[in-house]
Amino acid sequence: MSDYVISCCTAADLDEEYIRSRNISYTCMKYELDGKVYPDDLGKTISYDDFYKAMIAGASTKTSQVNAEEYEQYFDSILSQGKDLIHFCLSSGLSGSVNSANIAMEELKERYPDRKIFVVDSLAASSGFGLLVDKMADLRDEGKTIEEVYDFAIKNRLKLHHWFFSTDLTFYIRGGRVSKPAGYIGNMFNICPLLNVDYEGHLIARHKIRTKKKVIQATAEKMFELADGGVDYSEKCFISHSYCYEDARAVADLIEEHFPHLKGKVQIFNIGMTIGAHAGPGTVALFFWGSERTD
Repeated sequence: MSDYVISCCTAADLDEEYIRSRNISYTCMKYELDGKVYPDDLGKTISYDDFYKAMIAGASTKTSQVNAEEYEQYFDSILSQGKDLIHFCLSSGLSGSVNSANIAMEELKERYPDRKIFVVDSLAASSGFGLLVDKMADLRDEGKTIEEVYDFAIKNRLKLHHWFFSTDLTFYIRGGRVSKPAGYIGNMFNICPLLNVDYEGHLIARHKIRTKKKVIQATAEKMFELADGGVDYSEKCFISHSYCYEDARAVADLIEEHFPHLKGKVQIFNIGMTIGAHAGPGTVALFFWGSERTD
């Protein structure tokens, strides 16, 4: 039995059944829907579909990170059981939660001098964050020590690729990430931006692609170009989506058709409320292991 716990927040966008099956602990981020605060608890309090339907109907959304006091309470609940802990945080390029986790860690090191505590900035988001944590669970199950897991994460986190596209710029406009004129023109001409997460963990727009069909193909082609081993890629592949399963399935079909050595079928998850509050419905994200992100 492992003497340490692998942990993350719910912005890793793995569903409840999967995260429990991998013996991964988690703490909930929080979000507001029309001014009321809810836990981002993997769709239990409010379903993913109801959340995105509310956004489409005009509901306002905001998110908040786990604060240092909440992290301290959560970490203490694990350490007090005599377990060591390695916790993975949503990318520092998107959230300040890693700073809160580090504050809690330093406080608890004084209280639990005999326990090992590690905090990792994933430099990842959504199910790419989830894919990183899933790999760490594999290493734990292979018998790796907590130090070995930490070292692997730090050395390899930039080999995790994230490629996102959105078929609706409405929520990028609403959140101020796209100007109203640019968003209006983009929606009018069916422009679907293709984005990725850079080496600093920021979400960056890379290409403007016209029509959903073309952006689905372009997203899959990024895996042809960058995946470890090319079409001989043999690791897991995750996809997440916000209220557009058919689009996610279309990307998954292309991946499964052209990558015959995948470790299992492509896993498709929902984009949770922490990421979805900013991206809105109509976003699909592809995640895989590949060459190191350098820009």
